[in-house]
Amino acid sequence: MTGTETKARPAEAKVEHFDVLIAGAGISGVGAAYHMKTQCPGKSYVVLEKLESFGGTWLWHKYPGIRSDSDLYTFGYRFKPWTGTPIATAEEIRNYMGEVIEENDLGQHIRYGHQILSAEWSSKDSLWTLKVRRAETDEVLTFTCNFLWMCQGYYNYTKPYTPDWPDMDKFKGQIIHPQLWPDDLDLKGKKVVCIGSGATTATVVPAIAGEVEHVTVLQRSPTYFIPGRNENEMVTELEKIGIDWDTIHRIARQKVLFDQHDFTRRCLEEEDVVTEELLEGVKAFLGEDYPIDKHFTPRYRPWRQRIAFVPDGDLFQGIASGKASVVTDEIERFTENGILTKGGQELEADIVITATGFNLSVLGDIPFTVDDKPVDFSDTVTYRGMMFTGVPNMAWVFGYFRASWTLRVDLMGDFITRLLKHMDEKGVSQVRVKLREEDKDMEILPWIDPEDFNPGYLMRSMHLLPKRGSKYIWQHTQDYWNEKEEIPNIDLDSEEFDYSGQKAKTPETADA
Repeated sequence: MTGTETKARPAEAKVEHFDVLIAGAGISGVGAAYHMKTQCPGKSYVVLEKLESFGGTWLWHKYPGIRSDSDLYTFGYRFKPWTGTPIATAEEIRNYMGEVIEENDLGQHIRYGHQILSAEWSSKDSLWTLKVRRAETDEVLTFTCNFLWMCQGYYNYTKPYTPDWPDMDKFKGQIIHPQLWPDDLDLKGKKVVCIGSGATTATVVPAIAGEVEHVTVLQRSPTYFIPGRNENEMVTELEKIGIDWDTIHRIARQKVLFDQHDFTRRCLEEEDVVTEELLEGVKAFLGEDYPIDKHFTPRYRPWRQRIAFVPDGDLFQGIASGKASVVTDEIERFTENGILTKGGQELEADIVITATGFNLSVLGDIPFTVDDKPVDFSDTVTYRGMMFTGVPNMAWVFGYFRASWTLRVDLMGDFITRLLKHMDEKGVSQVRVKLREEDKDMEILPWIDPEDFNPGYLMRSMHLLPKRGSKYIWQHTQDYWNEKEEIPNIDLDSEEFDYSGQKAKTPETADA
């Protein structure tokens, strides 16, 4: 099953009320819907997705070779075993998500083609009111909910990041960003330059190398990669001896997480040793004579930016075969026939692919108001990267950079459903997070420490993101290995939680 057969029921009323509204039907939103169904079966919920189907990034992106850059044993949900190869294609991931939707009857709760235009909170009514454009009819609908669960991702699909290089308008060929890949692009026999050095480049280049005349990777500076076989030998052996997939999935997740934790520790404590190991992995494909120092030795320590896994070393196989090559230099300007580098080299191209990253989107760039006052999220302080001071009854799923995103989806699914049930037990309709008396003088800092993690998309958008505090609970620590113990044990009656209001009323216009 592709999952595209899963149908959402049409919106029948202009105003509808739900206990919980989930924004987005990507990997986070589908996971959130599962947790609502299984952990809060008595509550009504709806998932609003602006695209025509589920999948989020795995539906939107159409560029060649699109695949995960982390293993599916941890990127997959904890409740559904992954039975394919560790690194999976977009189609395989969407098939997996489609099975989750079908097996749990989640499709009836999802409204596709519904774009959230605004979100307004009323403390008087204990309600969020959302204006939503329905693509099929272009009408604007109104939804209300008691709790808003933001799962819309963290970057702008339609406006990718492309630097404004000199003389781009003089180039006679095509300039394409992978986020906006055209369906009818003909690469056969073309000279291609791919600008960038990250996971997208490592995906696109091997996928097109056999079709184009030649593809040149033009990078300003190198990135770390982990080449290896797209197979988990332990999983293969456990399957061979007849272990059931639930058990295999649980063991594989535990082993991968153990290895990732140890690798992250070693990146901090054994920087030189880990760097040498990563470079040796590249040399195994490109040989001792290849200029590894110039093209594949980054200026930063491992894990200060995300490290992509390269299945079967396919990027390096393309380079070794001569179908692809690497130039490490900066761009001076575009020419009619290609790109002139600052080093004086002209790279001829029929097509230039700008794998230069994305623009971060904070809460979907949706305008929020709380009691008629606009919310500027950069003025808020985050509670564990999930909730924000001054914004009631709302949580945002923001995953991990050094571990699979979905690990936090499951953790937050447990936390939010527990919080909702706790509010019911207390007979309250509102919850806010607030700085405690002991926090009043703490240092307020950017969302993440750039010395710890500093990819370009974060550095460009840090001013838009909520702030973190110097105290532990007021930051997104990016540490799954501690959070998996801490989040399930959060005391929901501790001082940072501020409850108020009687149990929420359902509007007379409701159609839950």
